[in-house]
Amino acid sequence: MLMAHPAVLRNLVQQYEALLFLHAEEGDAEVRQRMDDIAYTLCVSTGTADVDAALIAARHQLPGARPEDDSLLTA
Repeated sequence: MLMAHPAVLRNLVQQYEALLFLHAEEGDAEVRQRMDDIAYTLCVSTGTADVDAALIAARHQLPGARPEDDSLLTA
């Protein structure tokens, strides 16, 4: 499997988390589509089937990730 560059993964995670923080899922169609696009790209980039798994996988692929990384504890 090809692996995304860490800078790309970091950017995708940051964008997705920013949209979550802003409650983009409640926004207009264009904003929701952007969130869906980022989620899809994260899934493809990490070889996962859902965005929660993609976020965890992306965090573990970033430099400095540890086995006890707190991303495993996210809800």
